[in-house]
Amino acid sequence: MEWEVRSWLPRLLASGLLVFSLAGWTADEHTLPDLTVHEWGTFTAIAGKDGRAVEWLPLGLPRYPPSTDLPQFVEHINGVNFKLGLRGTIRMETPVVYFYSPHDVTVSAKVSFSRGLITEWYPHADRAEPAGVLTNASLGQLRADGSITWNHVAVSPNLAGEFPTDVQSNRYYAARETASSPVRVQTSAGEQQEKFLFYRGVSASPLPISAKLSSDGKLAVKSLSGDEIPNAILFERRGERVGYRLTGALTDEIAVSPPILNGSLDSLYGDLEEILVGQGLYPDEAHAMVETWKDSWFEEGSRLVYIVPRGFIDNVLRLTIDPAPGQIVRVFVGRLEIVTSATAMAVKTAVARNDEATLNKYGRFLEPILQTIRQER
Repeated sequence: MEWEVRSWLPRLLASGLLVFSLAGWTADEHTLPDLTVHEWGTFTAIAGKDGRAVEWLPLGLPRYPPSTDLPQFVEHINGVNFKLGLRGTIRMETPVVYFYSPHDVTVSAKVSFSRGLITEWYPHADRAEPAGVLTNASLGQLRADGSITWNHVAVSPNLAGEFPTDVQSNRYYAARETASSPVRVQTSAGEQQEKFLFYRGVSASPLPISAKLSSDGKLAVKSLSGDEIPNAILFERRGERVGYRLTGALTDEIAVSPPILNGSLDSLYGDLEEILVGQGLYPDEAHAMVETWKDSWFEEGSRLVYIVPRGFIDNVLRLTIDPAPGQIVRVFVGRLEIVTSATAMAVKTAVARNDEATLNKYGRFLEPILQTIRQER
């Protein structure tokens, strides 16, 4: 009996080692430990009377047509005017996915947006679903989540890069000012190159935060998901006067006083970049993000700019990279518009005077602002 044990034990151990070896080999085939992926983007919404995100037209009223803030080479689902009739709670703006690798690798990437659609992207994607034409619909009635897939993304750190441009300047290009590895995608019309994967979308998902105005003018900010909101900024701009308050991390509810309008935009840019780096972005990525959106985040009006909890991002906007990177960092800034008494008065006065210049400042938010004003009567 002892001889029998001695005879099969080495073979059993060898078999076990072989199993462990094969298991390790399989895992290595599906992971790239030295590949790092970083992503940033914006969730834009507007708060109603109860502080929660309301349903709106993400690109504004027909009177204020969809913005043309993207280069012409960017692809659109079902045409540029596709989103005009779609009602939802979130406009997801300019997520970009950066790749960092010391050597050439090829990966696939897929993004799924809960109760939403992916509406613009570049480079060319292999699949964007649903593929049918949808107009004048509520995103909350979608039968399946929208998604986009790139099957073969070549990450090429040594590529000099020949990235497309338009004649006019565009905020899109600021996202290229990073040390990320260029990516290449093959299409029927030839190869497309970029510094990232870019996409946008709209959704009817609820936000993880609410911001409700109290009778004394303070803003009651509350986490709805149970996750910590890493940081938030209450910002206000009236003409050339600006102000902001930092809240720090919050897990429950806090009351934030209106900011005094004696602040500096340059100081705010620096504070925000520091916050973004603290969430895991590289300094050049944080700077690129602020450069991309500073003219939009800090325009006329009042809003809460906050860091979206990572758990909410991964649940609502699922990102799959295959083989899996050694690290994935995802940092999203939430922009929640607040209809303060100053905003309401400015819009009511502009409507009475047919002041197009002022109304244009609130353009895409004009419908929900007017709806909130009517509810106050």
